[in-house]
Amino acid sequence: MTTPAAPAAPLRALWDRYGRYRTRFTWAVVMSVLNKVADVAPELLIGAAVDVVVRGNDSIVADLLGVDSRYTQLAWLAGINAVIWVVESASEYVAAVLWRGLAQGVEHDLRVEAYDHVQHLDLGWHESRPQGSTLATLNDDVNQLERFLDIGFPAILQTTLNVILVGAVFAASSLQLLVLAFLPIPLIVVGSLVFQRRLEPLYDRVRSAVADLSSALGANLGGIATIKAFTAEDRERTRIEGASAAYRDANAAAIRSSAAFVPLVRMAILAGFTCTLLLGGWATLRGDLEVGLYSVLVFMTQRLLWPLTDVATVLDLYQRGRASAGRILALLAVPVTVPAGHTVLAKPVSGRVELRGVRSGYADGPDVLHGIDLVVPAGETHAIVGPTGSGKSSLLRLVLRFDDPREGTVLLDGQDVRDLDWDSLRGSMGYVAQDVFLFAGTLADNIAYGAPGATRDDVRRAAARAAALDVINALPEGLDTHVGERGVTLSGGQRQRLALARALLRDPALLVLDEATSAVDNETEAAIQRSLADVAARTTALVVAHRLSTVRHADRIWVLEAGRIVESGTHDELISADGSYAALWRVQTGDAVAR
Repeated sequence: MTTPAAPAAPLRALWDRYGRYRTRFTWAVVMSVLNKVADVAPELLIGAAVDVVVRGNDSIVADLLGVDSRYTQLAWLAGINAVIWVVESASEYVAAVLWRGLAQGVEHDLRVEAYDHVQHLDLGWHESRPQGSTLATLNDDVNQLERFLDIGFPAILQTTLNVILVGAVFAASSLQLLVLAFLPIPLIVVGSLVFQRRLEPLYDRVRSAVADLSSALGANLGGIATIKAFTAEDRERTRIEGASAAYRDANAAAIRSSAAFVPLVRMAILAGFTCTLLLGGWATLRGDLEVGLYSVLVFMTQRLLWPLTDVATVLDLYQRGRASAGRILALLAVPVTVPAGHTVLAKPVSGRVELRGVRSGYADGPDVLHGIDLVVPAGETHAIVGPTGSGKSSLLRLVLRFDDPREGTVLLDGQDVRDLDWDSLRGSMGYVAQDVFLFAGTLADNIAYGAPGATRDDVRRAAARAAALDVINALPEGLDTHVGERGVTLSGGQRQRLALARALLRDPALLVLDEATSAVDNETEAAIQRSLADVAARTTALVVAHRLSTVRHADRIWVLEAGRIVESGTHDELISADGSYAALWRVQTGDAVAR
C-alpha cells in the first residue's frame, strides 16, 4: 500500500493548517524584532561613546541632547544602555516563551491529530506498514518539527533581522563599505541553496533509516520470547546493529555535508571583515569617516557576518524539520477508506446479521471470499468453521467493518453497515479476537475497557459469566492486579477469559468470537460454553472456531472452504450429510484414524 506524497511546501501547509496559532506567531515575531533592535543598539552606543571621547562638545550626543560635558554625555549613554539592556532581556524572555509555546502547541496538536487519523485508518493499512515506521512519524518526526519551530525558525528570523538592521546602519554611513561588507552575503546565500539541495535527499535517507531502525526494534521487542526460544539473540543483535549502522551512516553523510559549509562561510566573513577594517580605517585616517562611526562599522561587520556561521546549523534544522513535516503531512493525507456512516440504529438492537453476495479480499490481492450469502437471525448462535485459510476471520472483519466488501452487502438489523455510525455498529457488538490484546493496567481496567462507566460489581459479574473469576481470585490483588503490556504476565487462556469478560460487560446485541477458546483447557472450555449458553439466550452470537467441540450446540454451522460456503446446518445434520464438516469432525475426534 503506497503512501500519498507529501505537499510540495510542507511548512507552508502547516501554516495553513494551524491558523489558530498565527496571533501567537505574530507576537513572537514582534518580540523578536524588538529584541534584535535592542541587541544591535549597544554597538551604536559604543560608537557614540567613542565619538564623545574624541570630539567632546562636537559629538553627535552633544548635538542631540544639548549637553556639553563629556561626563554628562557618557552618563546619558550609560543610562540609555541600561534601558536598552532591560528591553533586550525582557523581549528575549517573552519571545522565548512565545516561540516555545508555539512549538509545543503545534507539536501537541500535530501528534494528537496524526494519532487520531491513524486510529481511523483501516486495518489493512496498518497490516501493510511496519509499526515502527508509524511510531517514528508520531514521535521522532513530530519532535524534529518541534525543534525547528523552537530553535530553527527564530534563528532564521534573527539572522534576517540582523542583516536588515546592520544594512541600514551601513547604508546611512558609507555606501562603499555597505557594498564591500555585504559582498560575502550573496555567496553565502547561493552556497546555502546549493547545500540545501544536497542535504534534502540526505535527510530523507536519515528519516527512512530511523523508521527502519524503529520498526526493527519494535518487532524484536514484541517477539522477544521467540528470539530467546530459538537462541537468535546474536543474530538479532547483528541485524539491529546493521539497522543502527545504516542510521549512523545516513546521519554521518548529512553531517559531513552540513559541516563543510561552516569553513566556507568563515572565509567569506574574513573577506568582508577585512574590507571594512582596511578601507574603513583608511577612510578614517583620511578624515572621510568619523572615528566613532568607524568603530560602529567595525563592530557592525562582526555583528553582520558572524551569525552567518550558524547558517549550517539552521539549515540542518530546516531540512530535518521540512522532511519531518513532509512525512507527517503525508501520513495525514492517507485517506480513510472505511469511514463511519451517519445512520443510527433503533434501540434495542436485535443483532440480526446478513451477508448478501459478498466478495472481498485484501488490498490489491485476489478475492478471499466469493459470493457469500449468510443469515444469522436475532437471538441465535451461528458458527463459522473450516480449514485454515478458508476465510473465516475475513468474514468476521466484514461484520465488524474492519474492511468493506468489494461487492455485496453486510447488514445489521437490516441496515447496510456502511451507513451506520460507529456507536450503532461496533457499540452494539462485543468482540473477542484470536490474538487477545490487554493494555498495561489493572484487570478491572481491562475488563471495563469497553464500558468505562461500569461499576465494580458489573466487572465481577462479567468475569463470572466468562469463567474468569477463578483467575482473578487466584491473583494477590484480585481485580487490582496490574498486567504488563499486552498482558504478557498472564497465560493465553487467562487472557482469553478476560477478553471474553470485557466483551460480555458491554451486554452486546451481537457477540463476535474469533477462536475465543483456542488457548483454554477442556475444563475451562466447558465452563465458558456454559456461560455462552446463558449469554446466547438473550443475544446474537457469531463464532469462528477451529475446535468444533466448542460450536457443536450452535443453532447453525456454516462451513467455509476456499472462501465459499460449501454446506450449513446443525451439528447433527452436517454429520449425517457426511461432507466437509463430518470429515473435520472425524479428524478432531480421532474417528478418521480409527477408520
